[in-house]
Amino acid sequence: MKFKTLLLLLFFTGAFAQNKAEAEKLVDEGVELHDKGDYTGAINKYDDALKLDKDNLLALTEKSLTLNASKNYEQGIAACKQAIAKHKNEGLKNVYVNYGNALDHLKKADEAVKIYDEGIALYPDYYQLYYNKGICLSGLGKDVAATDSFQKSFLINPNHGSSLNAIGVLETGNNRIPAILAFSRFLIVEPQTKRSQVVLEKLQKLMMQGVTQQNEKSINVSINSSMLSDAEDKSQTKENNFSSTDFILSISASLDFSEENKSKTDVEKFIRKFEVVCSSLVETKKENFGFYWEKFVPYFREIERNKFIETFAYIAFVNTNSDDVLKWHEKNKAEVDKFYNWNSTYKWNK
Repeated sequence: MKFKTLLLLLFFTGAFAQNKAEAEKLVDEGVELHDKGDYTGAINKYDDALKLDKDNLLALTEKSLTLNASKNYEQGIAACKQAIAKHKNEGLKNVYVNYGNALDHLKKADEAVKIYDEGIALYPDYYQLYYNKGICLSGLGKDVAATDSFQKSFLINPNHGSSLNAIGVLETGNNRIPAILAFSRFLIVEPQTKRSQVVLEKLQKLMMQGVTQQNEKSINVSINSSMLSDAEDKSQTKENNFSSTDFILSISASLDFSEENKSKTDVEKFIRKFEVVCSSLVETKKENFGFYWEKFVPYFREIERNKFIETFAYIAFVNTNSDDVLKWHEKNKAEVDKFYNWNSTYKWNK
């Protein structure tokens, strides 16, 4: 009798393993269809997988993602709930991302934030939960809390371009030096995409913010009044205060129109201004504090110390496809490799 029971157990165990393997093969086929934009075909594959293994976590996770992509958010939520109910804390980090995103799309942002927080409690080291929570908070107009979420995402994954882009966007109207640093890091991480073209345009505008030329003899420099007062007030240092560097950058940017600089290329002008920014950061670091001073500034100080500013600039401008940039890259492939080798070993302050 015991022998027969053992045989039955072995049979069911083997059948379960086979079903799971076949189900996950169907999921892989579904993912391929999803990537091609065939959401209906993908969902059919996931459903076939779930017929073989009714609570297969991978199938439920990918199904919820595809349902969200096809705007079937309620069904996506149902798939997420099933996954959470059947698998407890087992590999659910992307399920919580998909769940929160579906709620956000249904204009249930407050509920979405709660779901992201549930996910974060279980998976505190998963950057996508913080990033998507930040998107949700930004949609609610809670920009300070959103920025905090993007910063946490960045700390976990300094190579996440979307977190860097989000920080740059949110800081643009309030504190342009952190925005410049965030966009600059983005262009190192993601130099040749459609997004990088947009980010470079934003970066260049920030570098020239408040500086206009009316005619050959008249250049206007508008200084942010709050930055000016912060620079003058030495009685109390504010967190993430970059007023001195902001002021110096404005003065430096006005020199783009001088006889000495006006004939230089865009990237050469950028290099000159960025060198000024980095020098100012070195000079004023001791008396300042805050997230950007502690996380971003040391990275760019090392770029300056290693004489990488020129290389960084040409990387940032590579998507412009201008002749001078393309020629530089043809001649300096070794310098680009050297920069990225250094970049890959840089130890970020946590």
